[in-house]
Formats: sequence, C-alpha cells, structure tokens
Amino acid sequence: MARSAAPTATPKTSFWTRVKLFLELIKFEHTIFALPFAYLGMVLAAGGLPTFHQFFWVTVAMASARTLAFAINRLADLRYDATNPRTARRPSVTGAISPQLMIGFALLSLLLLGVSAALLSPLALLLFPGALLFLLGYSYTKRFTALCHWVLGFTDGLAPMGGWIAVRGSAFSPEDLPAWLLMFAVTFWISGFDLIYACQDVEHDRQEKLYSWPSNRGMAAALFMAKANHVLTLLVLALLGLVMGLGWPYWVALVITGGLLAYENSIVKPNDLSRLGVAFFNINSYIALTLFAGTFLALVI
Repeated sequence: MARSAAPTATPKTSFWTRVKLFLELIKFEHTIFALPFAYLGMVLAAGGLPTFHQFFWVTVAMASARTLAFAINRLADLRYDATNPRTARRPSVTGAISPQLMIGFALLSLLLLGVSAALLSPLALLLFPGALLFLLGYSYTKRFTALCHWVLGFTDGLAPMGGWIAVRGSAFSPEDLPAWLLMFAVTFWISGFDLIYACQDVEHDRQEKLYSWPSNRGMAAALFMAKANHVLTLLVLALLGLVMGLGWPYWVALVITGGLLAYENSIVKPNDLSRLGVAFFNINSYIALTLFAGTFLALVI
C-alpha cells in the first residue's frame, strides 16, 4: 500500500542537521566509486601528475555532478520511494528534508559544475550541456526502458572522459582512444553492479510498472547480464593497458580487480540477496581504488 510523505521538517531541525541528512540521503561518501576514475582520466592524459588547477576543479566537478544527479534522482523518485519498503524512510520521503532544500542543493551543484567546466577547458564547457542531459535524465529512463542500467553506467563513464578532457582539451582524435576505452570500461562496470543492486526491488518495480532488467526478465537473467558486463569491463581495461603500454603495477591491479568482480558476482544469488550490501558498497570501492593505484604506479615507476 502506498505511503504518503510525512509533514516537512519542524523549525527545530537546524540547517546543518538538514545538510547532514541531505549528504546521507545522496550517499555522498559513495563519490569514491567514480572519483578515482575521473582521476584515472587525468593521470593517463598527463602521463603522471596533473596540475593542481586540474586536480582541484575536476574534484569540484565530480562532487558537484554527483550531488546534482542524486538530488534530481531523489526528487524524481519521490513517489516511488514512498511505496518501496527499502526507501520509505528516506529523509526525502519522511519530510525531514524538503523538496526546496534538495532543489537548492541541485542548483548550487549545477552552478559549481558549470564553473568547473568553464575553468577546465573550452571543450569541457562545450560538452557541458550534453553531460547535463545524462546527469538529469538517467533517473527517468527506468520509466520506459530496461536499458536504464546502461544509461546510468554511461553517465558515470563520463567521469574519466571529463578527467581526460580537463588535461588534454580534446576527445575526438586518435590519441584520445584511451579516454574512450576507460569510459566504456566504467560504463560496463557500473551497469553490471546496478543490475545486481536492482534485484532487491523486483517486486516493487513490477508493482509500479517500472522497467528494470530484473523486474522484466527475472533476477537470474539480471545476474547473468551483470557477469557479462563485468567480463567486458576486464576486457576493455586489458585493451587499455595494451594501448597505453602500462607496466606491471597496472596488470597486478587488473588481476586483483578481476578477483574482486568474480567475488562480487559469486556472493549474490537469485534466492539470496543477503550479501548484496557487501557486493555493492565495499567491493566496488576497493575496485576503484585498486585500479587507480595500479595505474598511477604504472605511470610513475
């Protein structure tokens, strides 16, 4: 049965308390999933360390992009979150955080993202509207297509491309092939674990007539597709290593990543989602950090 949102936060709720609630709502700490890949794009483009200017504004851009995307996601999904037992206690649903506050954070993030793009490179600013289309639009794709997981993956895949453009100022020459490979690797990686994550909402998605791969084709099919995406992730990352001529630290990191992905896919089963939180939050953080560390060491050693 659908649940209605509770009254908005009382005046006793301080502004900073609501800020803290908002950061918890958007899982700000999970920026660690995508941020290392934006840094990967930078260090590959620079062949080592980028400038402080590039590092700082790419960091601001990534934090702003993720905050913007999640604020819009929580606003777009407010009705669905209220009918989903897993999300019904989110502050956006209970009223602890008002839609006005979320809109305010979204607008601030949009401004910071635009400023970051302008300060990084002319091409970044030129491509900004296209990136914005995916950041704002991916939340709505599950209303009409089961390909929503890949749209989310591609949206996150723009992070390393943005890092590359911040340093090189280009994206469409033959020399920019590594950026495209990294973008597709992230696309497959994120799509894979989003397929796993969506398995916990199968019944709700069917009830609300939402399009997700698990709700449309079943959890077994979704978990198989997740494995296929993660195999593609490893293949594209291997091709990236060959194209860039990266040394042994990268390949060690890639082997570790392969093991982590295999473990992630092995602990979630159609009839047992009890360890899904471990697969989603812990392992994917390790993967992002491992790949960044291995790549950076391969460039500087």
